[in-house]
Amino acid sequence: MEGDGIPKSVLVLGTASHVGKSAIVTGLCRIFSRKYRVAPFKAQNMSLNSWITTDGKEIGIAQAIQAMAAGVEPTAEMNPVLLKPKGDRVSQVILMGKPYADKSAGAYYDSIEETHGVLRQALETLGNDYEVIVMEGAGGAAEINLYERDIVNLGTARITNAPIILVGDIERGGVFASLYGTIQLLPEDVRQNVRGMIINKFRGDPAILQAGVDELEQITGIPVLGVMPYSKLGIPSEDSVSIGDKSSPSGMYDVDVAVIRLPRISNFTDFEPLERLVNIRYVNLDDKLGTPDAVIIPGTKNTISDLQDLLESGMAEKIKSLYRKVPILGICGGYQMLGKKIEDAAIEGEADASYEGLGLLDIHTIFDAYKKKTVQVTKKVNRASPFFDSIKGETICGYEIHMGDTGSNTPVFGDDGCVDESGMVVGTYLHGLFSNANIRKAFVSYLLEKKGIEYNEEDLEDDPYEELAQIMEEYLDIGTIYSILGLKEN
Repeated sequence: MEGDGIPKSVLVLGTASHVGKSAIVTGLCRIFSRKYRVAPFKAQNMSLNSWITTDGKEIGIAQAIQAMAAGVEPTAEMNPVLLKPKGDRVSQVILMGKPYADKSAGAYYDSIEETHGVLRQALETLGNDYEVIVMEGAGGAAEINLYERDIVNLGTARITNAPIILVGDIERGGVFASLYGTIQLLPEDVRQNVRGMIINKFRGDPAILQAGVDELEQITGIPVLGVMPYSKLGIPSEDSVSIGDKSSPSGMYDVDVAVIRLPRISNFTDFEPLERLVNIRYVNLDDKLGTPDAVIIPGTKNTISDLQDLLESGMAEKIKSLYRKVPILGICGGYQMLGKKIEDAAIEGEADASYEGLGLLDIHTIFDAYKKKTVQVTKKVNRASPFFDSIKGETICGYEIHMGDTGSNTPVFGDDGCVDESGMVVGTYLHGLFSNANIRKAFVSYLLEKKGIEYNEEDLEDDPYEELAQIMEEYLDIGTIYSILGLKEN
């Protein structure tokens, strides 16, 4: 298949990590989906933010978001390889949506050739089912030390022979050098397919850049397709790099929700639907917790290690000091930590051991098999707590991604979760909880009522994918992008 190309496809590469590749792919998926059946694709993703497909496969959340923007169901073919870092240079390798093995970086790259067949098959399946494939690279495209084992940038470029759009981030400066240097360092067979460049995250007057844009186009012979302004959109973040961008309060209400930033935090996208309503504050283990209006312990890639860090740092005692004073919510690994005990049969740790939890919920968790539960679920709110009382009996949706089994006599959502006798401590395995409008409204309404504030949610249900697409249509030469793919715009 190498060199044959996939009809009507484009590969979006970046000069570095966090330059906005995922957002550009998301916007293109929405734009193209108005006329064509579109699928996203990323050969290999490294992220602890993941999504579960309808058939129980685990993929990077970015590709799920891109599929949603395209109006199609996410599938494992859209992200055939997902690496989930576990620490100590070891990652869990998810292959076609299922756990394959825990491997060190060296061991994984030594066997990289094994994945090429998987990638080709995934692309072939997508090519049969969709008219357009919008593909995404990873990190910087010109990592010359990785060329021999790069499957996501050079590998995808060579397998597909697709036209390439290169994205650079001007927010941190040096965008012209980054774009030019990346192009020059690409191997000739890949460089010749770079058909356009995008300057992303600009704050200011684009006219100031024009002289530099003109010169860059002259020396590279490649057009700059536009300058994208910096904008905040309600699109979930791809990975933990994005937490650093969440430094200032942004909620419409003066409510402080502290999310414990565990060392191995995962799926922090669970809380992003709350960010436009309340102030989400990510608290490191050595930070002051203060007196928040609510505390959330999120998911983690390694419950045992993060539990020990939580206890040793003293943060656990700070959380326990707020017991019955404010809502304390644990999700997935955070739910497990809230219990009395965790028993591990050398699944998360190196040996059989038993660990004391925070003891705020009457549960215990057992890790006795290298087996992960991955499923989408629909549940009913069936257990009273002050902040969910108003929606008792209503339906919510979510998804589970976890190892370990937890028994509970007081489930909160269907047969899932646990609530303490005061109703102020709730644990659940459900990711995507606050994507449910009824859960979001009930939780925030309770916090506001305690502060004497009336809940009056503004129109926050705008389609962020359409908003992104409109911004791209205003600032990018979409007509040329259609031409690059060989598509008809009208």
